[in-house]
Amino acid sequence: MKPEKEVFEVIGDTFRELIEADPRVVYIDADLMGSLKTQNLWSEYPQNVFNTGIQEANMIGLACGLYLNGFKPYVHTFTPFATRRVFDQLAVSVAYAHKSVRVIGSDAGIMATHNGGTHMCFEDVAMVRALPESCIVDVSDPIMCGAFMKLTKERPGLTYIRTPRRDLKDIYTRDTNFQIGKAKILRDGQDVTLIGSGIMVSTCLEAAEVLANEGISAKVVDIITIKPLDEELILQCAQTTKGIVTAENANIIGGLGSAVCEYLSAIYPTKVLRVGVEDQFGRVGVEAFLRQSYGLTVENIVDKAKCINEM
Repeated sequence: MKPEKEVFEVIGDTFRELIEADPRVVYIDADLMGSLKTQNLWSEYPQNVFNTGIQEANMIGLACGLYLNGFKPYVHTFTPFATRRVFDQLAVSVAYAHKSVRVIGSDAGIMATHNGGTHMCFEDVAMVRALPESCIVDVSDPIMCGAFMKLTKERPGLTYIRTPRRDLKDIYTRDTNFQIGKAKILRDGQDVTLIGSGIMVSTCLEAAEVLANEGISAKVVDIITIKPLDEELILQCAQTTKGIVTAENANIIGGLGSAVCEYLSAIYPTKVLRVGVEDQFGRVGVEAFLRQSYGLTVENIVDKAKCINEM
């Protein structure tokens, strides 16, 4: 079902709200305003909106300089350029230097579709997770994207918001209360827990329906922030169901599945199976083809959940 608003529309509207409410907010883009349809913001707020061109490292440097001068910078580009290309700047100029910068990486994972392998970044979560005091928001719904743009405005340190630009299904209502580090239970269940992030949250909800028709009760959790992780809820899920299936639109090495396994292995050893990209590079294709290619389908989640239930 088509969402009430596409993510790129929410991002543009939210920037307008943020700038109107706080003139210290600045939005910096690396020549991809066309992809977000935010060109009008550039003319509407020339003192708050900047296009650095295809100079992502300089964009991060500009954001840090503006922060030092009292501004609240947000930067945007596609995920590989927001993380892989500028990792040293994120590590040293932002995280190590304790500067407050919000990085929006769009077209996360397979959502790069026809831009193909060079633009299809599966390693971004693992990279940013490794940076001390970082925060990773994996957007599962348009309303959630706008909410976290506002919620992280005052957050210190590096905040990474990874998101598609379009084609997200509506999950939340406008009055939903979000918190950094707090996941949400979207469906209760007793047999197995499905913990999803980003585009895989709606896939988990679909899988839970299939499982219910086969007599398996699945709890569905939107992890929301992969870092900080909602350890309290994860432990509760491990203690009250037979096991956990994680589902992510990223490499399973260093991503959501790794984070859940790392925590539970030390606290409460639990059966955990992971659905995600299994150490592969990207390729060209439409979303449906890529989901099949990388095992990110409802069927993949259902199969793993059945394995958990039968163990």
